[in-house]
Amino acid sequence: MQQRSIDLGIPGVHLVPGDHICAFYPGLTERDEIVIPYLDEGLRAGDKCICVVDGTAPEVILTALADLGVDVDPCLERGQLEVQQSQETYLSGGGFSTPTMIDFWEDSIGGALSGEFSFARAVGEMTWALRQAPGVEELIEYESRLNRYLPRYPQVILCLYELDRFSGEVLVDVLKTHPKVLLGGMLLQNPYYLEPDEFLAGRA
Repeated sequence: MQQRSIDLGIPGVHLVPGDHICAFYPGLTERDEIVIPYLDEGLRAGDKCICVVDGTAPEVILTALADLGVDVDPCLERGQLEVQQSQETYLSGGGFSTPTMIDFWEDSIGGALSGEFSFARAVGEMTWALRQAPGVEELIEYESRLNRYLPRYPQVILCLYELDRFSGEVLVDVLKTHPKVLLGGMLLQNPYYLEPDEFLAGRA
C-alpha cells in the first residue's frame, strides 16, 4: 500500500493509508470542526469522500462545505462525494449487521477505487448505535472487524463518538478497537488498541 501522508484537514494532523481513527468530541459544533475540514481536504485532493451522519441532515454538511468554497453539485454528480444518513447505511433494513455494513464499505469504496479515484476517506457518526434497533449491540465487534478491512484499499475511516452520549464502558471498548485517536485536535497512537484476533477472542 502506498504510504503517502494525507492531510486530515486539521493543521499539522496527517494520516496514512489504512488508518482507522476514533474521534472523541463534546457536541455537534466540535463534530463539524472535524468533519467539514476532513471532507474539504479530501475533495480538494481528488479523494472519494463518504460521510454518514446521524445527528443532522446531509444538507447541513453540504451547506457547510459550500460555505468553504467547495463546488458541491459537481462533486455529487460525479460520485466523488456521498453524504448519507445512518438509516440508509448502518441501519438499512431497520437494524445493524456487521457483514452488511462491511459489504457497504466494500461496494462504496472498492467500487470507487476500481474507477477514477485512487484514494478514499470515509467518516461515520456513531450515535446510531444508541437507538433501540436490532443488531446495535454488534457495534464494538464491527469496529474490531473493520481493522481487517482497512488494509484492502488505500483508504482511511474516521469514526465519530460524542463523548457525553456513550457510556464509559463503550468508550473503553472503542479505544480497544481503534489504532489511533483524535482528541482535541491531536492525533494520537492508541496504546490500548488490540488487534482483531486478540480482541474478538477475548469477547468470545
